[in-house]
Amino acid sequence: MNVGEFCNRDVVICNKDTPLLEVAQLMRDQHVGSVVITAEVQQKNIPLGIITDRDIVLEINAPELDIKQYNACDVMGHEIITANLNDDLWGVIRLMRQKGIRRIPVVDDTHTLQGIISFDDLLEALVEEFGDLVQLISREQKREISNRTTH
Repeated sequence: MNVGEFCNRDVVICNKDTPLLEVAQLMRDQHVGSVVITAEVQQKNIPLGIITDRDIVLEINAPELDIKQYNACDVMGHEIITANLNDDLWGVIRLMRQKGIRRIPVVDDTHTLQGIISFDDLLEALVEEFGDLVQLISREQKREISNRTTH
């Protein structure tokens, strides 16, 4: 299983100069918990960072700070961690655990943004796989019962 099979291809993006208030409004309007900050390079969106709803709350939620004075680059995580479309899903799970992150932008071989994979996406994929395993057990039991009654 690779990341490209499970990532969300609808990524909300903005550039580093987008006002933080606009980033927060994008999150609300699009019903997402993160926005990927990108730069357009040769008509490709290259991820520079990511801002989560938590980042906004932790960085700007002080009474003396005015959200209107900040841009995306002031709050985004500057260490961008990405996954490649072809990366193994289990490796990405380990990476997320090691780095303590819940979302990773997904890129192709040219580092162009292709999607985003989140903890929720991974959980959904794993639940699907476990569901298939449960069905296997059930079918095996039915087959065994059928074989015993026909012999």
